[in-house]
Amino acid sequence: MDYIKLFEKAMVVSSSVALFWKIIKHMWSPINVEKEPVKVLVTGAAGQIGYALMPMIARGVMLGPDQPIIIHMLDTEKAAEALNGLKMELIDGAFPLLRGVVATTDVVEACRDVNIAVMLGGKPRQEGTERKDCISMNVSIYKAQASALEQHAAADCKVLVVANPANTNALILKESAPSIPEKNITCLMRLDHNRALGQIAEKLKVRVSDVKNIIIWGNHSSTQYPDVNHATVATSSGQRSVRDLIADNEWLNTEFITTVQQRGEAIMKARKRSSVLSAASAVCDHMHDWLLGTPKGTWVSMGVCSDGSYGIPPGLIYSFPVSCQNGEWSIVQGLKIDEFSRAKMDATANELIEEKSQAYLCLDRFCSLSSTSDEE
Repeated sequence: MDYIKLFEKAMVVSSSVALFWKIIKHMWSPINVEKEPVKVLVTGAAGQIGYALMPMIARGVMLGPDQPIIIHMLDTEKAAEALNGLKMELIDGAFPLLRGVVATTDVVEACRDVNIAVMLGGKPRQEGTERKDCISMNVSIYKAQASALEQHAAADCKVLVVANPANTNALILKESAPSIPEKNITCLMRLDHNRALGQIAEKLKVRVSDVKNIIIWGNHSSTQYPDVNHATVATSSGQRSVRDLIADNEWLNTEFITTVQQRGEAIMKARKRSSVLSAASAVCDHMHDWLLGTPKGTWVSMGVCSDGSYGIPPGLIYSFPVSCQNGEWSIVQGLKIDEFSRAKMDATANELIEEKSQAYLCLDRFCSLSSTSDEE
């Protein structure tokens, strides 16, 4: 009988504690503190990628479902009317996370206090235009924007360069804004990374989320090297090597690589326009993983400043496998590189070395012209 009474008392106490906890949670819920809004700058915002990207950012795809956003949009005077129309659409979208929109053609106003800068703006390579000419045309754009970011952005601003040639545009920005930490300047290789994941998932008829640790080495160009040597697939019997599951080295070393390298061109031929939706999605993936972290044991591809890892010359903006934690990326170390991969990695590095030389020549010429203009 005493045991029954003790049990009844215990049940009453347990119920009372549970009820008390519910009351406390209810009392505190109305005064939960909202996160400070993050200011996200998008240059070249009135273009096609910008149009696809804006609702993704506003919906929390980039920074999560509980992070308020203020979007800063920059474009040229010619695009001012379209930019204003995009601002109206963002307002009309009634996005719960959106706390404000700045649409401007003034680079200083656009850069003021921003925490993230997504650089879509640039001079694209036209048919018949050599890559070196494209680099030259982008020097003036990226020097001006680098200066504005350096002077007016938040001290910890993280920069993602998307406009092509992305690696070398990021290099120009890095050289033109020495006070911005090198680790805060990256370029977009996630589009190529996602393309490679998609090709493997399609080949194996598995979910793309089951495939991990593909690597894109090098340049965002046709010399990039999609590497599956360390990639795995989640199966019912555990993680399996992509090479073991596909069991077709000829396909992996030829058709797979060229398909990923030339995917942008294939889309251009099919759509008569460049990749837009996939590029916008890749931008969100890149920033999301950089700021919120990659799952343990998983890496992604990012264009970052080389520290000499894997024999890549220091200072190049080169795509490496990286893991991210607490808003910082680090290059994955200790991966075995076979002879085939070494040749591919060096070939794309050599292209970037050539682009770097061309960029430095353009920067020197630009500085000389600016100096002469100032003297006059």
